[in-house]
Amino acid sequence: MVPDELWDLFQRVVPPAPTRPQGGGRRRYGDRETLAAIIFVATTGCAWQQLPAVFGPSGPTAHRRFTEWTAARVGAKLHRLVLDELGARGELDWSRCAIDSVNMRALKGGHLTGPNPVDRGKKASKIHLITERTGLPLSIGISGANLHDGQALQALVRGIPPIRSRRGPRRQRPAKLHGDKGYDYDDLRRWLHKRGIRHRIARKGIESSTRLGRHRWTIQRTVSWLGGCRRLHRRYERKAEHFLAFAAIACTLICYRRLTK
Repeated sequence: MVPDELWDLFQRVVPPAPTRPQGGGRRRYGDRETLAAIIFVATTGCAWQQLPAVFGPSGPTAHRRFTEWTAARVGAKLHRLVLDELGARGELDWSRCAIDSVNMRALKGGHLTGPNPVDRGKKASKIHLITERTGLPLSIGISGANLHDGQALQALVRGIPPIRSRRGPRRQRPAKLHGDKGYDYDDLRRWLHKRGIRHRIARKGIESSTRLGRHRWTIQRTVSWLGGCRRLHRRYERKAEHFLAFAAIACTLICYRRLTK
């Protein structure tokens, strides 16, 4: 579950194992085995307690390491490294990016949850993302389900990391950003214009969102790709940073598949 290429990238971002000055203690399971166990939990959606023994570390052990790596933002750093590799190969198309969101029901509540307006007010979280033209996720974030999409746009655009290019300096801004009517606000258009980003946002009461379908279908496909990480079908984590870490793992796997084509 952890190919050699992915493991090489992971070794560049994983923090060193903590040491015990007094010595002793149990043997620490290898990072590669633990990473495979975490990816298994992310992709299958199984509970930590149901983690098969074939991976080596037990469920609680893998969960402790997952918590440790989440605090060090390992998932986000790995996602950025994979994007750097794609950018260096010229695999990222910045000409047309898209922004969208999807709601996920929160079964245990927790931070960054809210009443879902499309699910009878049940608690849920919302995953926001920006993708490049072919659907690779560049920036991702989470919020309560009751947060309006327009309020997440600026944070998502700022969250795009500086990514390597085949030629020239690192790139961080798309040439054009497509969005549906949830982002139809003049202040957002002005903000994008000041940053040199052309906007193509559907206008309420004037045009149909379906006219943007020929460009926005890629991000809707990416949302379905996120569904391949079954741990994201529902939010089981009380801590928002854990849920965001699983989302980062899903984005990393999506980008890594393109890297190995």
